[in-house]
Amino acid sequence: MMLLTKAIRAAFPKLRETEKQGKDAKIMAKFFVPWGRGTWYATEFDGEDTFFGYVDLGMDNELGYFSLAELQGLRGPAGLTVERDRYFDHSLREVMEKKVR
Repeated sequence: MMLLTKAIRAAFPKLRETEKQGKDAKIMAKFFVPWGRGTWYATEFDGEDTFFGYVDLGMDNELGYFSLAELQGLRGPAGLTVERDRYFDHSLREVMEKKVR
């Protein structure tokens, strides 16, 4: 699966554009590993490689920056790769307050 289409890339706010929205910022893309626990919720993108969003790895969840290249390079059992939830439509607040996954 292609993690980012041209349309999704174009829809992303640039880095720091949603700062004033705080937790009410819309998650533009949810990426996850199908073989375990690891979810990245992206709210902003620099257009090249760097996302800002919420990272849930099961323990030390935090807001921060993460890389498209790193997501594309992750491999699980039998060659599984990171996927994008095509139907996810929630805010940062909903995810951080554990109302959705």
